[in-house]
Amino acid sequence: MKKRRRPRPDRPRRRGIYILPNLFTSASLFSGFYSIIASFEGRFEAAAVAIIISCVLDGLDGRVARITNTTTKFGIEYDSLSDLVAFGVAPAVMAYLWALQPIGRLGWLACFMFVACGALRLARFNVQKDVVDPSYFRGLPIPAAACFVASVILFEGAVPAIGSIKDGLLLVIMYLLSFVMVSTLNYVSFKKLQLGQRKPFRVLVAIILSSMVIAYMPSVMFFVLLLVYVISGPVMTALRIYRRRKYGDAPEPQTLASPNSEGESRQA
Repeated sequence: MKKRRRPRPDRPRRRGIYILPNLFTSASLFSGFYSIIASFEGRFEAAAVAIIISCVLDGLDGRVARITNTTTKFGIEYDSLSDLVAFGVAPAVMAYLWALQPIGRLGWLACFMFVACGALRLARFNVQKDVVDPSYFRGLPIPAAACFVASVILFEGAVPAIGSIKDGLLLVIMYLLSFVMVSTLNYVSFKKLQLGQRKPFRVLVAIILSSMVIAYMPSVMFFVLLLVYVISGPVMTALRIYRRRKYGDAPEPQTLASPNSEGESRQA
């Protein structure tokens, strides 16, 4: 008689990571690290462009993770650590070596404040992502703050006249961005922007015209667009407070996020 085989006990499933979204995160981290190296070598325009590329890659990794349904807690934590290097340390080093080094202690303290507030902004985002409205960011996102610092350097290359005041100007900008990142101001989130859906014809025309203007003067228009976004938070908050006092509107958005908000938390 044949002996019956004993059923093998179920082996625990091997834990692993998804490669594709984490490759985008790694590329974003590499670009941020390259920005630091370029800053030490005095190639500040290359360092600024590297930060912008890092921001693009950071936006792609979250979308790839949601499209392929490969969002994990590991990816979220890895993304936050990458953001701190690419959008916290890299722009701070770039700003210090470009303009703030002659100021001395006040200059490097401004850079440290930027890094510290960026870290606090990321930590707060990770713990509040399930209790805030996903249509808005609470405080200026750290990628936007980093790109704005990069845009100032690119803007100076197009408008050399501000070179004489770049140290004082950037000092004020670094402190203001630091406080805005940890503020409670609401900034519009573009996570729910679906370009695949039907839109009015005028939207396509507006996108084409905007692209033509940006292509004509990219350094200047990139600075202007980011400046508008940075200012939009205080302006929207002021308008909301004014309407609330005059018309008794509902308070600022702070509703529960959707169940899949974890998959939307790859950009802070």
